[in-house]
Amino acid sequence: MQSGKGMKNLSASGGASLCCLLLLWVIYSHLLREGQLAVGTCEIVMLNRDSSVPRRTIDRQTARCACRRGQIAGTTRARPACVDARIVRGRQWCEMAPCLEGEVCGLLFNRSGWTCTKGSGRIKTVTPLPKEPS
Repeated sequence: MQSGKGMKNLSASGGASLCCLLLLWVIYSHLLREGQLAVGTCEIVMLNRDSSVPRRTIDRQTARCACRRGQIAGTTRARPACVDARIVRGRQWCEMAPCLEGEVCGLLFNRSGWTCTKGSGRIKTVTPLPKEPS
């Protein structure tokens, strides 16, 4: 008799634990849908493209990131990403692998940004804007 009651109690407490975990998951997924980013992710919030000059396109993009401690918003494979903060502080831009596959990264002479060069000779120049005070 005693083992039957024990199993019922164990089953009830397991069900309650499962219910709590399910409730926490629902709350977490709801918060993510309400505009919060998952840790370690980024999203583009604004993108402006200016093609008024022939053979030249200027893109300006603003990204929002939720980075882990020791990371900061950067660029990896031409997309916003969380990168090691020392890379940005030291302006060693090519260490964050900012160019697409098949492109070669090069630092600008004053380390104010980087270039991504394709074999065909096409060059993209990127200069990050300073972070605005929060």
